[in-house]
Amino acid sequence: MHLIVALVFIILSLIIALFGTDRKFGFWGYFFCSLLLTPAMGLIILLASDKKKRSPDAESGKTSPNS
Repeated sequence: MHLIVALVFIILSLIIALFGTDRKFGFWGYFFCSLLLTPAMGLIILLASDKKKRSPDAESGKTSPNS
């Protein structure tokens, strides 16, 4: 029974981390946040966070001359 609870906890943390890949803390930040706190707290933090800011060059596909 304890193993099933642990697996559900980890799977929920992974799902939250996947939704957090384009957010401020990234995949690993939300994954460890969900593991250390709870998946419910990880979800609240995910929903309260901002998306990553992208530069205009990254959105248009242009590269800078220094690359």
